[in-house]
Amino acid sequence: MRARLARFLAFTIGFVSLASQSHAAAADNTVASWLSDVVTYTASSFLWTGALVAVQITCLAMTGGLILGLGLALMRLSRRSFVSAAASFYIFIVRGTPQLLQLVFIFDALPVVGIRLDSFTTALIGFAFNEAAFSAEIIRGGILSVNATQSIAAASLGMGPALTLRRIILPQAMRAIVPGLINDTISMLKLTSIASVIFVNELTFRAQQIVGQNFKFFPVFIAAGVIYLVLTSAITAMQSVLEDYFDFDRKARGASVMQRLLGLRAATTVAPASPRPAAAEEPKDARRVVALDATWLCALLGSPDMPDPSQPFVEGRNIQKSYGNREVLSGVDFTVGLGEVVVILGPSGSGKSTLLRMVNHLEALDWGSVTVAGRSVGYRPYPAGGGPPRPVRDLAHARADSRIGMVFQHFNLFAHLTALENIVEAPVHVYGVPRAEAEATAMRLLDAVGLAKHAHHLPHRLSGGQQQRVAIVRALAIRPRLMLFDEPTSALDPELVGEVLTVMRRLADTGMTMIVVTHEIRFARDVADRVIFMDDGHVVEQGPPDAVIGAPSHERTRRFLRLVEQEEPTEAAL
Repeated sequence: MRARLARFLAFTIGFVSLASQSHAAAADNTVASWLSDVVTYTASSFLWTGALVAVQITCLAMTGGLILGLGLALMRLSRRSFVSAAASFYIFIVRGTPQLLQLVFIFDALPVVGIRLDSFTTALIGFAFNEAAFSAEIIRGGILSVNATQSIAAASLGMGPALTLRRIILPQAMRAIVPGLINDTISMLKLTSIASVIFVNELTFRAQQIVGQNFKFFPVFIAAGVIYLVLTSAITAMQSVLEDYFDFDRKARGASVMQRLLGLRAATTVAPASPRPAAAEEPKDARRVVALDATWLCALLGSPDMPDPSQPFVEGRNIQKSYGNREVLSGVDFTVGLGEVVVILGPSGSGKSTLLRMVNHLEALDWGSVTVAGRSVGYRPYPAGGGPPRPVRDLAHARADSRIGMVFQHFNLFAHLTALENIVEAPVHVYGVPRAEAEATAMRLLDAVGLAKHAHHLPHRLSGGQQQRVAIVRALAIRPRLMLFDEPTSALDPELVGEVLTVMRRLADTGMTMIVVTHEIRFARDVADRVIFMDDGHVVEQGPPDAVIGAPSHERTRRFLRLVEQEEPTEAAL
């Protein structure tokens, strides 16, 4: 009995062991078979042909969507409410409805109105129109991320809206735009699978066809997933290249990712500095700023035709400006003679900067007139009997013709361009100067203000004083007949003020006509031919510096001068 029981137990154990081994072997065979099938289908030309269709839809639809999206983004930013509302309504509808429903609607609705398209074209249109709504908001967000002062600086150089958008705004906005657009591209590539409902023969549709024949769900769809992963990885790699390309600091780091992939080395060409006049006394902070000799500067920049010097070069009559119910300027009159340096003083909020911006039409007049060399900058002739000024259509062209250079309080250099590129931007793209000639002029001017070694530095790599000197040179590069300075030293540390004022003094010595809004009383006393004091949108008094600063006739002027002189740094600090 015990022997039989032992034999039975031995047989049972052996059977179970054999069964377990057989099951494990079968499982191993199943896994190996699945892996083999996955590899086979991943390499299948049939599936890769479907993947190519998905890529084609993605590329073409993204291109169309970006073009439409840019238009929608600009419509959303329009000041005309009906234009902005139309774009907002389209975006609201498209983003609020499923993309599958949109594809089916286009596929079924177009034939009803007599438009018959194949499945591929229908999918292309559907994805492009859908992407336009999403990319519009991404692009709009990128544009809004760029400081508005960049557009103002471009306008002061005579750049029109389209040129400003292409050369200044979009290059800076791309750093914020690229991640969102790449994310949309990846999503679209994967969402091309829903085009199978309208019988587009793309990757997922082909995978379904294979499964319908052999019922191998897991290997086929795993292979399709691997192919999608390969394609999305390529798009992710493209994102790295684009982000590096639009990185401002790429100029400082050398070769970009693309250049390194191609084995190229970054190279920059520095135009040699031409002989310049002997340097004058250097400022006390030991920064190198040379004298701007009048003869040398005129020879370098050329001498544009000048009007009759006996007539006012800049003339403002009955200038009025309001923002809503707040009156900023109230009947202001002023004149500036050819070669004259006029300094405008006054407390914050007195209308000084607004008045200055009206000279080159960065701010529109509500009433009155401003002429430069006898011509209005960007205004049509007044109707018979007078009336409010009427701006011309091509305001950028009018600004360019006036050749008015402007320097701003916060520099407003183009953040994505080097110092040299900032200077040559307007001469090349607004005035049509050959790049080689523009760069040579820019290098000579940079050398004249002691910044030749910083020509290829981005603005954020420069000190405040250096940035302001670059801004002055950028304004000089358009061969201005008039220079406007809007509190050029107020954003600088006291030790940096001297180097900027030195350049401005040298520029005044060349005979350049200048209007300067500043709180620098010493500069006004030493350099200005005439001083205008403003308060609450009115000209309180004006005259020679000795009269307005030395012996002011109005109590408001005296009170202002006492406050400013207490805050002004000592001569030693400059």
